Amino acid sequence: MKIAEAKFVASCSSVADKPKLALPEFAFIGRSNVGKSSLINCLTGCKGLAHTSAKPGKTLSINHFIVNDSWYIVDLPGYGYARVSKDTRAKIEGMIDDYVLNSPDMMLLFVLLDSRHDLLKNDLDFLIKLGNEGVPFSIVFTKCDKLGKVALAAQVEKNKQALLEYWETLPPVFTTSTLDGSGREDILDYIDEVLKNIKKQQ
Repeated sequence: MKIAEAKFVASCSSVADKPKLALPEFAFIGRSNVGKSSLINCLTGCKGLAHTSAKPGKTLSINHFIVNDSWYIVDLPGYGYARVSKDTRAKIEGMIDDYVLNSPDMMLLFVLLDSRHDLLKNDLDFLIKLGNEGVPFSIVFTKCDKLGKVALAAQVEKNKQALLEYWETLPPVFTTSTLDGSGREDILDYIDEVLKNIKKQQ
């Protein structure tokens, strides 16, 4: 898929306030500082589209970016960041649940996991919740350039096996690096495939 144009549309805090133009939505979420904004910028080819920060917990709203005037990338707040107040954490969790469970236009949720580390409890809890609620999702391992090929393959396989304790089969899994762009075309091609299937069903 070729990205001709991508631009920021709006920030909101609930499904009720999202952009009125209903288009297919592909949402991205992960633990704070997993590289979500960098991946969105890599996918769209727009370096400053989603704001990146070394400070975790930067995204505190639901951000919509329209791509090729035909679908949205949705940047969701990160989960699992402890250095915020209980009230703020509860607000973020409520915002995530509201969107993920109630947006009628969300076609797929990309859950980002840091390829360097074992799955944490909040990752597993979140993924299990998606499974229980029947939310369609894919898994994206980020920062894959930080490990050598052998170490990366071993860590990704370890995390896959951990997930297979809860699922008989896994959803699509992508490995990415925003440094060299690996995985970008795979994700965009998958989005394109989903969009084509939507058109066939209309």
